[in-house]
Amino acid sequence: MTGTPKGRALTIGAHMTVEQALGGARQPHRLKLAPGAAGRIRHSAARIAQAVCDEEWVYGVTTGFGSNAIEPIRGEDAPALQRNLLVSHAFGQGDPLPEETVRLALLLRIHALAQGHSGMRRATLDALMALYEHDVLALVPERGSVGASGDLAPLCHLALPLIGEGHVRRGGRTVGSKTALKKAGLAPVELSYKEGLALVNGMQVTLAIALRALEHAEILLRTADVAAALTTEALAGRSPSLDARLHEARRHPGQQLSARRIAKVVKGSKLVDAPIAAIPGKRLAPQDAYGIRCAPQVHGASIDGVTFAHEVFAREIDAVTDNPLVFDEDILAGGNFHGQPLALAADHLRLCVHELGSISERRTATLIDRHLNEGLPAYLAPEAGLHSGFMIPQYVAAALVSESKGLCFPASADSIPTGANIEDHVSMAPIAARRAGQVADLVESVLAIELMAAAQAIDLRTLRPSRKSARVVAAIREILPFRKQDAPWKDALRRVKAVVGDGTIARAAGL
Repeated sequence: MTGTPKGRALTIGAHMTVEQALGGARQPHRLKLAPGAAGRIRHSAARIAQAVCDEEWVYGVTTGFGSNAIEPIRGEDAPALQRNLLVSHAFGQGDPLPEETVRLALLLRIHALAQGHSGMRRATLDALMALYEHDVLALVPERGSVGASGDLAPLCHLALPLIGEGHVRRGGRTVGSKTALKKAGLAPVELSYKEGLALVNGMQVTLAIALRALEHAEILLRTADVAAALTTEALAGRSPSLDARLHEARRHPGQQLSARRIAKVVKGSKLVDAPIAAIPGKRLAPQDAYGIRCAPQVHGASIDGVTFAHEVFAREIDAVTDNPLVFDEDILAGGNFHGQPLALAADHLRLCVHELGSISERRTATLIDRHLNEGLPAYLAPEAGLHSGFMIPQYVAAALVSESKGLCFPASADSIPTGANIEDHVSMAPIAARRAGQVADLVESVLAIELMAAAQAIDLRTLRPSRKSARVVAAIREILPFRKQDAPWKDALRRVKAVVGDGTIARAAGL
């Protein structure tokens, strides 16, 4: 837990970019309200209070929740209704979400409430902002939301410290929220009309998980092009399949971008387009296998799909997703909390990332196959037979890709009604987003294995690769030596995977 963060403030209640949100996830920022937000917040809270005073029939304010909406709630009971909502709905299963994800979810929820349509008082929003700025982060179980009336269960956990309930992380330990608030110089809040509902209606936990998977995916897209370029070098591939005219004829922007990036990495290579006489054992085939020749088409389709997901998630950052919402004097009940937009985008994101691993494993299989690898030794072992070389890394890649396939069934295709059938269609968006992160983690390892094998293959050649490819190989060699003979792998995959995940490999190639 930290003190109030210093430095540049992050504006909430207007527009926030994906990059700003992710920056606010990595560490707490000072928060400030956008111009005009304070007035909207004040008005919406006053309008809700007026509705209670006038005994208007307003869902979740003067009525119960879900199928209990037919039950009237007296004005004097309205605050208790909001507290009861938080403590009764804070139920879940699984390991706590990572701190960075919880921090991001809290920031996103604050940003949505600061738009000023939710009926929350300024004082309550300020208290929520203080939780973020002091890094008081709730323990939020990873499972329990179906993405229908928002992320009800996890958002309740997220909000519990506001009222002094639940637990938080502090110094690597789990402590009670009241203890954490006291150490931060904060105090629990007594909720007013609709404030509990405002806190828990929304998709911000799913969005936080999805945004972190998106960030991972965008690194993998660049790394996949680097891996394809290295394998093209290692197999003395042919450049016509990278010609810009060919890709312009197909018209897909992602494909054109992937082709440009691969061509950029291999530019100046002595291996690409090398004459047959210069590559002992090179086959006479006039074109390469699909893993190389169609890499721009496959990677490019994933680029376009991830771009779509990015656009959906970017819009959702600024979305107001609780229910009901206040617009001038109107209090409108609706369904902005439904997670379907996120579910479909996260499902597609996951499939796009999976395909990067699927084609990468095939390139690795080609690299180690002496019948296809253009004169390289079997399994890339200098003394094949005596040594197994990269035999087992390809097995591992195959296992990871198979597991990834199993995670690609669309979560959004499922719906189990909840809430006594009032919530008769649910999105399962949290499952889609969580699996996107799981697939990205698996594919990161698959790409790391290809990079390890391609670096080994390039070092087995006498002709030299391009300058950018050589820099990538050098980055790998800093943590993984050339394998002259079999030896324990130890943590080789973990180390190479780390430089894939943090973008080191993509940066080494200038991407």
